[in-house]
Amino acid sequence: MTPEDERHLRRAVELAAASREGGNPPFGSLLVGPDGDVLAEDHNTSITDSDITAHPELKLARWAARELDPGTAAGTTMYTSCQPCGMCTGAIERSGLGRVVFALSNEQLAELKPGGGFPQPLLEGPALYDVARIPVEGYYTA
Repeated sequence: MTPEDERHLRRAVELAAASREGGNPPFGSLLVGPDGDVLAEDHNTSITDSDITAHPELKLARWAARELDPGTAAGTTMYTSCQPCGMCTGAIERSGLGRVVFALSNEQLAELKPGGGFPQPLLEGPALYDVARIPVEGYYTA
């Protein structure tokens, strides 16, 4: 980790603290462009927005997908106070961001939560391959 990485990661933790002070879960993130400039920053607003998806990583990934060309997005680094959850990881992948640096891992976060976090749903599948593949087949091309 470079001194710049540490500086940006400390800013993500500051955003997390501000989020908690504002009545939201303590998570913060920022997106740094290829040239080292901070492009955007955000914090969790899931309580104040009454939106369980209002994670800063998801909000920044959505912003990047709207505002950045693919080449610029690929050169970005997201700094975040905690390892992105599965929802946010999916958005980061789809937005084409190049790198993520986080402070707390999901395991470390779970240790700080009473009960260890959210229960995992029971997942069943795959099923109906012959039917489900029809609308998808041919959509993704090289």
